[in-house]
Amino acid sequence: MKRWMKNRSKKAGMPPGSLIHIGDITTEKARITVLRYSESEANLEEISSLAECHILKEGPEITWIHIDGVHDTKILEELGNCYNIHPLTLEDILNTDQRPKMEDYGRYIFIVLKALHEKAHPELIGSQQISIIMGKDLVISIFEREETFLKPVRERILSGKGRIRNFGADYLAYIIMDCVVDQYFSIMETVGESTEDMEESLMTNPAPDTLHNLQHLKQEMIFLRKNVWPLREMLSAIERSESDIIAESTVIYFKDVYDHTIQIIDTIESLRDVLSGMLDIYLSSVSNRMNEVMKTLTIIATIFMPLTFIVGVYGMNFKNMPELELSWGYYSVLALMFFISIAMLLFFRRKKWL
Repeated sequence: MKRWMKNRSKKAGMPPGSLIHIGDITTEKARITVLRYSESEANLEEISSLAECHILKEGPEITWIHIDGVHDTKILEELGNCYNIHPLTLEDILNTDQRPKMEDYGRYIFIVLKALHEKAHPELIGSQQISIIMGKDLVISIFEREETFLKPVRERILSGKGRIRNFGADYLAYIIMDCVVDQYFSIMETVGESTEDMEESLMTNPAPDTLHNLQHLKQEMIFLRKNVWPLREMLSAIERSESDIIAESTVIYFKDVYDHTIQIIDTIESLRDVLSGMLDIYLSSVSNRMNEVMKTLTIIATIFMPLTFIVGVYGMNFKNMPELELSWGYYSVLALMFFISIAMLLFFRRKKWL
C-alpha cells in the first residue's frame, strides 16, 4: 500500500501550503547544481544554499537549477522566497505521490511527472516524482533522488553541441521531459521480455509459481498505467496552453513527447490484454491437466472393475464351485482377466479416449 499512497497522516489538520515532506528519504543531503547558459557560453556550478539567489537572477542567460532530494524543506522554502513560487506548488513538490499534471500560474508553469526505473524483486518497477518549474528564462527541476540520464543533457549544453543553447527555457523543459519518457521504453522492453518468458513457461510447465508471477506482473502493469496515463492529459494541456512561456516553435516538440506517450500507453494496454489472456490460459491448462489425470484414473478404475468382479466371485470359496477343482482353472482365470484388460484398452483407443 505504501507504494501506491504515501503516508499523509503527518499533514492531517495542517493548513494548505504547509511544507511537510511526504515520501521516502532517498538522499542524505540535497544537492543543488546551477547551469547558466546562452548561445555563446555555459557555466555549471554546485551551490550549497539558495539564500543568495539574487545572484542567479542577474544576466540574460537561461538558468537551470537542479535539485536532487526534496526532503530538505529549508531549500524549498528558500526557493519559494527567491522566485516567488506559490506555497501550493511547494507543497505539491514535497508530496511525492502526486499525479502527473500541469498547472499554469501565469509567471511560471508547474509540471509533475514520474520517472520510472528498474528494481529488484519484489517490485519490478520503481518510480520517483519529477517536479519542473518552467519560467521565461528559468527551469527548476526537483528530483527525489539523483539520476544519471540528465548527464548527457548537461554535457551537450556545456559543449555547445545540439540546439539547446539556441532555444529558450521551454525547450530545456521539453528535453528533461523527453529524457524521462525515453526511460519508459526501456521499462516496457523489460516488462515485455518478462511477459514472453512467462508465456513460454505457461505453455510448457504451468505451476503455482507461474500464477504468482503472473499476478505480480499484472500489478506492475497497473502501477505503470497509473503513472503513465495522466501524462497524456498533462501533455495535451501543454499543447493547448496559451502561456507566453511556451514558444509556438517549441509546441511541436511537446507533441513529439505526446506521441511517444501514446505509443507507451498502447503498449501497456496490449500487455495488459496479453496478461489477462495468459491468466485464462493458465486456468485452462490447470483444468485440462486435472481432466487428463481424472481420465487416466477413470480408465484404470474401469479396467479393474470386471477384474475385481471375477476375483470377488472366485474368492467366495464355496465347495460346489466346479472351477476350484480344475487344475488349469487358475491359469484360465488369469488369461481371461488379461484378455478383458487388453480388449478394454483396444476399445478405449478405438473411441479415442486414450
